[in-house]
Amino acid sequence: MKLYLVRHGIAQDRLGGAVQSDFQRPLTEEGKKETHMVALALKKLNVQPDLIVTSPLTRAEETAKILQEVLSSKHELAIAEALAPGGTTGAIFKFLEKFDQIQEIFLVGHEPDIGRLAGQLLWCGSDFDMPFKKAGVCRIDLADLPPTSPGTLKWFLTPKIMNSLI
Repeated sequence: MKLYLVRHGIAQDRLGGAVQSDFQRPLTEEGKKETHMVALALKKLNVQPDLIVTSPLTRAEETAKILQEVLSSKHELAIAEALAPGGTTGAIFKFLEKFDQIQEIFLVGHEPDIGRLAGQLLWCGSDFDMPFKKAGVCRIDLADLPPTSPGTLKWFLTPKIMNSLI
């Protein structure tokens, strides 16, 4: 199984107007453009997700929708509370149980949780820190889920690196 961990793109910093909570913060125009560029680079790498799972927060959903559109994923987005800030790895694994036949899954979430998830999938221990840039992506290959052995980090790409690919 190939898991792609994605941090949402650049989001609006401030609350105000229609945005009354952190949950509602949307991507900025720069965040949308950068996420689109990242998606184009992933397409160039022949990434073809079978499933995209996203946090329910607006900025993560918008990131997931851009990935879905550019990568021509025909599957509907799955929304998982487990990917919201403070979600647990156990809750993510439980959510993914119903998709046990799927081989390429995108998980779109937030820092520091997405970095912690990477560390747990790689069996790195609690001191491991893998900070994701906004719109950053890593691929971890796993034999099974939940993993019975450490995953293999195949690559970890920032938007700056991805920009050089297109």
